[in-house]
Amino acid sequence: MLFVADSAKERLQAIREAKGLTEDYFLRATIQSGGCSGLTYELDFDNELQPRDQVFEDNEEKVVCDLKSFLYLHNSTLEFSGGLDGKGFSFNNPNASRECGCGESFAV
Repeated sequence: MLFVADSAKERLQAIREAKGLTEDYFLRATIQSGGCSGLTYELDFDNELQPRDQVFEDNEEKVVCDLKSFLYLHNSTLEFSGGLDGKGFSFNNPNASRECGCGESFAV
């Protein structure tokens, strides 16, 4: 399961409205190799499901990830922190053994 905090839900809705995305667009979370800790998070909007996609719905947000990414994101919560010292979107990931200082990459 992937979870969406209220802060992330509000920001996702604002972005959807600003971009004029229709209701069929969902959030796609992907894990890629990279960053100073080895793995990075990528977020994007998508409207096409792929074979073996894992689909979750929490806090009225539909989140989709591929099977490989799900292995790293299982039980994670997407959060958003705004303002001058905010990090933007971030995952509270219980599978991460360490994270880089900026929080954009992690290791397991």
